[in-house]
Amino acid sequence: MTKKQKWLLPIATLSVTGLLLAGCGTGGNNAVGNTDNGSLNASTATPKDGGTLVVSSFSDIVTVNPLFIEDTASGDIQQLLYANVYDVDRKGNLVAEPWSLADGPLKISPDGLTYTVKLKPNAKWSDGQPVTADDLVWTINTILNPATGSVLLSNFDHVKSVKKIDEHTVQIQLKSVFAPFQYSLNFPVLPYHVLKNIAPKDLEKNPYGTDPTKTVTDGPWKWTEWNQKEYLRLDRDPNYWGPKPHIQTIMYKIYADQNTEVQALIKGDTDVNESVPIPQLNAVEARKNIDVILKPGPQYEYLAFNFQASNFPGNFDPFTGQKTRQAIAYALNCQGMLDSVLHGTGTLLNSPFLPAPVGWTGAATAGTTYNYDPAKAKQLLKEDGWTPGPDGILQKDGHRFSFTLLYNTGNSRREQIATVIQQELKDVGIDCQPKAEDFSSLVANSLNPGKFQAVLMGQNMTVDPDVSVLFSSKYFPPNGENMGWYKNAQVDKLLAEGDATLDKTQRSKIYQQVAKIMSQDLPEVFLYQYGLPFAYSSNVHWNPQWAPEPSLPYGYFYGIQTWWVDRQS
Repeated sequence: MTKKQKWLLPIATLSVTGLLLAGCGTGGNNAVGNTDNGSLNASTATPKDGGTLVVSSFSDIVTVNPLFIEDTASGDIQQLLYANVYDVDRKGNLVAEPWSLADGPLKISPDGLTYTVKLKPNAKWSDGQPVTADDLVWTINTILNPATGSVLLSNFDHVKSVKKIDEHTVQIQLKSVFAPFQYSLNFPVLPYHVLKNIAPKDLEKNPYGTDPTKTVTDGPWKWTEWNQKEYLRLDRDPNYWGPKPHIQTIMYKIYADQNTEVQALIKGDTDVNESVPIPQLNAVEARKNIDVILKPGPQYEYLAFNFQASNFPGNFDPFTGQKTRQAIAYALNCQGMLDSVLHGTGTLLNSPFLPAPVGWTGAATAGTTYNYDPAKAKQLLKEDGWTPGPDGILQKDGHRFSFTLLYNTGNSRREQIATVIQQELKDVGIDCQPKAEDFSSLVANSLNPGKFQAVLMGQNMTVDPDVSVLFSSKYFPPNGENMGWYKNAQVDKLLAEGDATLDKTQRSKIYQQVAKIMSQDLPEVFLYQYGLPFAYSSNVHWNPQWAPEPSLPYGYFYGIQTWWVDRQS
């Protein structure tokens, strides 16, 4: 969907050790460590009600108003306070769960332009008022109002109109067929009766979302207390209309940094750590009362090329040759990066698509694999017209093969990966100069306007396979997020077809073809998909059916409505 791109800034303190031996592609080892999906916590016992779950974070929230949430901590609390219209299951299907607002499957008209949503008639807000069609209509219209400034605006930019059919039925009309739109409905609505008299321009500064006493929600728990920079308290909502959650209270504790956060987990003060730093992973896994789920998540890192010649001296872009880009892929030792820098906490990939089961297209395995092969890289560079210069660096048409590789400061993993890339490209005759910039400056001055030569960055893969916003030439800067100015007419055509095709089988074939083309044409080198280690104490239990799902955003809370705990204080 045409959602504004969010580049990823995971924080990690890692060390480069050992020899890098394998290459990029989809083969190789999976993540190492305790990857048993929480066997310590999985149980078929009868759940018990009550108790307290303690979740840790090293960041406080900003707001819990879904119209304005952009940070992880606020997003965490949103998952617990609100019901989504529809949810997404492990296989990437849009579903109406017992705790979803939707009462049955989404209905899409044969022409793909009309979406009909029926809400559960028993859904209530935490103040006891019913959730109705007015809430859904008002929420979407408010998102669409530019004066609101909602971060969700681009998710709904294909909407032509929203109409209330009856108290619990809403009809959404699109301007044109847009298959990814259904996943835009994996979102919460807001209480019309509470917010209807507030001007859209004033919503972000309104106490709703920052004051627990003025924040009315419709999820399993309600917000009862916020001691800023220390903790939030959520208690089971007596007005909750869905299946009663077993956990009575959720304490969301905020720590000064990740180190103290991990120590709190080890001491038993907390139960859930959403992202254990790699250097501390062994210490956490060594505890018998802690389990770690470590599988690749929905995020990947990449080396992106820029195809706008004006970004290079003499308007000479060294990345225009497809063989040159393929040579760079062969020259980079991605499996070695995983083994020595990420300590095995990831897996290889060759396209920007989620693998099964959440990735339902099969595109993740359709692309070309580049095994680590410096000799092959040198041969391709020679075939593309590059010859050694007097200093050993390749040259073509009087231009030296030299470029600057940007990455963000404060990210030690990318700093070390950039150093590896620099050395491995030097080995095949390419001069790569890593340069760190403050993230906000990097985004504003380089990424958004597309003014860079190459960049090392991270990206989320979405359940819907549409990657138009990243790779279609319709989305060149400054009005889009195709920051590298990549243009491939065949890719443009296929992405447009994918957006306009509702049949999942046909869409799968389209994106498999996109993966094949992009993995050969390489707008960027897809380095690796990586995972964030989820840690859980033995206090937490779930039925295996509702174990956390690393491939989904906020997957560490997947099925939390069904979990139960031993902690009674």
